[in-house]
Amino acid sequence: MRGPGRGMRGPGCGMRVAALAALLCALRAGGTELTFELPDSRKQCFHQELERGLKFSLDYQVIAGGHYDVDCYVEDPTGRTIYKETKKQYDSFPHRTEVEGVYTFCFSNEFSTFSHKTVYFDFQVGDEPPILPDMGSRVTALTQMESACVNIHEVLKTVIDSQTHYRLREAQDRSRAEDLNSRVSYWSLGETLILFVVSIGQVMLLKSFFTEKRPGSGGT
Repeated sequence: MRGPGRGMRGPGCGMRVAALAALLCALRAGGTELTFELPDSRKQCFHQELERGLKFSLDYQVIAGGHYDVDCYVEDPTGRTIYKETKKQYDSFPHRTEVEGVYTFCFSNEFSTFSHKTVYFDFQVGDEPPILPDMGSRVTALTQMESACVNIHEVLKTVIDSQTHYRLREAQDRSRAEDLNSRVSYWSLGETLILFVVSIGQVMLLKSFFTEKRPGSGGT
């Protein structure tokens, strides 16, 4: 037998669950995150059909390869270039569409002849919906629970951005560490071979100093 208050759920519990569900659904606007390999002397393009007056943002970062730089440009449906940067390690481009149609954003590694890159990008489309359905039109103040939900929502957005940032930094640092480790390994192997060759050369040289030359046999 349970004591008083155990196993009993008041109406506030259902409201909390509904508010939490709405909070999780409203975390972000629609979009795509992708990490892909970009070979040397190649270009990779992506396409997205957007309506007029729609806001989108493109964030990208090179996390491995070469000097950690890449060319990037964005074209609208008319072929006009609305964004272009060369040899950037990371950048962000927010924009509100002026014409409806297919927008193209490309990443180019054509300037590199031997190093491939690993590129991460986050493409977000649309304005973030309000956490509460009538938040934009209401005239009364938020309740304590609603204010707490809004605060939690903002904190969770900060946590998501921080996790993405640290995940990319970790991937970039791991790539640099692996590259440095391979260079140190090759350098150590080269030094070992050089020491081995020098040691054999010194032994042969010293041996030639102490080798007694026998006089040739000749007639008297």
